[in-house]
Amino acid sequence: MIVIDNLTKKYKNITAVDNLNLEIKKGEFFGLLGPNGAGKTTLIKMLSTLTKPTSGTIMIDDIYMDRNKTKVKSKIGVVSQHINLEWELSAIQNLQLHGKLFGMQKDYMQKRIDELLKYIDLYDRKDEKVKNFSGGMKRKLMIARALLHEPEVLLLDEPTVGLDASVRRKLWDLMKGLNKDGMTVILTTHYIEEAEVLCNRVGFFNNGKLVALDTPKKLIEKSGQFVMECFDEGQTKTLFFENREDALKKATSINSSVNIRQSNLEDTFIMLTNRRMGE
Repeated sequence: MIVIDNLTKKYKNITAVDNLNLEIKKGEFFGLLGPNGAGKTTLIKMLSTLTKPTSGTIMIDDIYMDRNKTKVKSKIGVVSQHINLEWELSAIQNLQLHGKLFGMQKDYMQKRIDELLKYIDLYDRKDEKVKNFSGGMKRKLMIARALLHEPEVLLLDEPTVGLDASVRRKLWDLMKGLNKDGMTVILTTHYIEEAEVLCNRVGFFNNGKLVALDTPKKLIEKSGQFVMECFDEGQTKTLFFENREDALKKATSINSSVNIRQSNLEDTFIMLTNRRMGE
């Protein structure tokens, strides 16, 4: 579905994406994890045709992006990190504007708009100005807008940032439903549990490079099934173990208090990069 070959993006002396090679399958829910400045958003901008690569190629559905940008763009729906709706327009007007930009036939566009507003539970608020919507409602409307022209790939750049846990989980259900219906989804996120819940595969990004790639389960196994955290010499130290018994045995030799728990994706990321998510 998506083939990225030797992709690089440089901004003067900064290499935001460094010689990336990656294939994403049709119908896959793929997650990009990494700290701030790792290159995730730059990659999303290149995939959405907003930023031109310095070198390398992107192919979507057997079409090279640099050879037919218009056709590739029609296959992609984008939900940006920042809310970029027209706040003085209503929900339905925001969608109509998007449909016109993509040259959609009026009757069919209106049918799609009605379907999507019902799908995201905003049909009863369709005539209300977006400036009156909650953060979660705005995010849902952005997803509906991205889906309006029936793309094959949905790019989500931190779509739940700033939302509370309950609203975030409602959006998870929406995203899972889209993927279950066959949509290829690429997600960047700072929320580690988001990737664990939603993604078939996850790529760890750090300093513009892909440092690990696998299913969430297999990535967690690389660090060890259990983690022991202890506060020593002014900092929290983390040790990894294959089983709880080994962790308990080690704990008996440590004078400070310890916490033993199952490992997660963030533990694996820290082990590989020595950086925490969000840094």
